[in-house]
Amino acid sequence: MNIFKKIYCRIYQGVFYLALPFLPYRQPKPLSGSKEAAKLIKEKGKRKALIVTDPTVYKLGLCNGLISAMKEEGVESVVYSETVANPTVSNVQAAAKLFKEEGCDCLIAVGGGSAMDCAKAAGALIIKPKKSIYKMRGVLKVFGKLPLFIAVPTTAGTGSETTIAAVITDDKTRDKFTIISFCLAPHYAIIDPAMTIGLPPSITATTGMDALTHAVEAYIGRSTTRKTRRLAVEAVSIIRSNLYEAYTNGGNEHARRRMQYAAYCAGLAFTISYVGYVHAVAHSLGGKYNIPHGLANAVILPYVLKRYGKSAQKKLAKFSKKSGVSDVMTDDKRAAEEFIAFIENLNAKMSIPTKLHVEEGDIPELARHADREANPLYPVPKLMNARRLEAIYYDIKE
Repeated sequence: MNIFKKIYCRIYQGVFYLALPFLPYRQPKPLSGSKEAAKLIKEKGKRKALIVTDPTVYKLGLCNGLISAMKEEGVESVVYSETVANPTVSNVQAAAKLFKEEGCDCLIAVGGGSAMDCAKAAGALIIKPKKSIYKMRGVLKVFGKLPLFIAVPTTAGTGSETTIAAVITDDKTRDKFTIISFCLAPHYAIIDPAMTIGLPPSITATTGMDALTHAVEAYIGRSTTRKTRRLAVEAVSIIRSNLYEAYTNGGNEHARRRMQYAAYCAGLAFTISYVGYVHAVAHSLGGKYNIPHGLANAVILPYVLKRYGKSAQKKLAKFSKKSGVSDVMTDDKRAAEEFIAFIENLNAKMSIPTKLHVEEGDIPELARHADREANPLYPVPKLMNARRLEAIYYDIKE
């Protein structure tokens, strides 16, 4: 990256960092379950909710408890269940259209990050019906007040129940873009381990590593605060003790509850401190090949940390010691290496691959996409342009 672009990126990131204390971040209030949520909806005077979910979650019946609880409180509901793994513009438009046609007055997302991203972007269209979703792309392009918005995570990893971002895929080009605005954050989040008990081990593994990635990128970036560092450390400490247990013993309610809380902490951390090149590369692969986001993050994370090298070594070492991966007396170089080894070993124990499908001919385009997403916004330890980012795709290529 040339010196002028580097200066521009760091000034841009510096302005956002200085503004952090004044920005209107909203931390969603936790709810214990469907009954509490239903009572809240009634108390708020709402009559009909749009539930945004995906086909698998809907078929598993994970929306039924909420639907029944609302019915008992006299609140109607309608379900949009067609959200795909990487939600598309057409998903968002269909959900927003259903909200209007059915006369809904509140919004509920039930599922993983895809359902929540779809609901967030649909909410943006609901309050800005004359604005194209493509013109909402980027940072702070949407202003207003979303309808009452409740997030119900059925995975423990995405942290989307806490974030101000929605990642959407263009149906035709498969280009993945991000909408970031403060009004997109859910007002409430149901943290109920029962919603994650039936998760298959593979999904438990990759969503858990997604949460770990959020915590790592939030901690080693250049826009951290005391609060986000504390949340990131807490998230990784919990993940170390509970992810593998949840993976091997899916019925362990304690481990499931702790993983949900870890995802919540990591989500709050990266909402304020942002992510880095791991996410930028993962989003490009999700758009192009429909690779699940958590899987992509899990595979990419150790490679990117190695590429950061000395730029991230000191912070990564401190993170490793504070989260219990390394002994406090370990020197920084070794502690950073131990943290990367911890990620690789955890991936291996949960049968997460070390490589992904990437077509060599696609790499320049993918790297340009990652460059456009990450620069200048993401406060990464080491700046890389598209040409430098190409190396990461070769690292992970099968």
